[in-house]
Amino acid sequence: MSIHLSREIENLKRKLLSLSAIVEDHVRDAVESVQHRDAELAQAVIRGDLEVDQAEVEIEEECLKVLALHQPVAVDLRFIVSVLKINNDLERIGDLAVNIARKAATLSSQSPLIVSFDLAEMSDKAQTMLRGSLDSLVNLDKSLALKVCASDDEVDDMKHDIRHQVEELISIKPEHTAVLLKLLAVSRNIERIADLATNIAEDVIYMVGGKIVRHCGDDGGLPDEELEQFGP
Repeated sequence: MSIHLSREIENLKRKLLSLSAIVEDHVRDAVESVQHRDAELAQAVIRGDLEVDQAEVEIEEECLKVLALHQPVAVDLRFIVSVLKINNDLERIGDLAVNIARKAATLSSQSPLIVSFDLAEMSDKAQTMLRGSLDSLVNLDKSLALKVCASDDEVDDMKHDIRHQVEELISIKPEHTAVLLKLLAVSRNIERIADLATNIAEDVIYMVGGKIVRHCGDDGGLPDEELEQFGP
């Protein structure tokens, strides 16, 4: 690798990590705005989406410039391709944070409703997956990326549990249907964030080993033999 290409790759890595930190903050703030019925915090997340969009465009332009000027091959090429895909996934996660914040802004003006399910726990799990997927990128850690992929089912299970509880609550308290459906929508957005964190981890596995792992399992995920070491 030439010294110029090495510098470009390090620069891309820094920019991607900067974007990821912003996106993580937006996800955390969006969920907190739901929990605390904080319309001001929700609006801050919505306004901050422009920064995410601009950073995504800048990173994409940098990737295309590196491809054109340096024509990288092998692991360097895989890195650039992975950055392009991860960059897009981070922007989509930012959009999901905005979706959550918009629900929070609406909920803040409605009467509070006590529910038994915990969106914060689900969000913490999704954010841990996101952090892990990005750490696996920085350290080129396939083992950590696999752990992230193995965690996706846990978030899916949480979302399914919330859906069932919402359905039961709607049947008992139909007057709260609108609020409950918004909370269900929040859980779906959190689940999508976990899915995109899994996508990032799968891209890291590709970057490190040159193997595309999407759709390898019967359910469209990683092969069981790769996931089973990390437990349910």
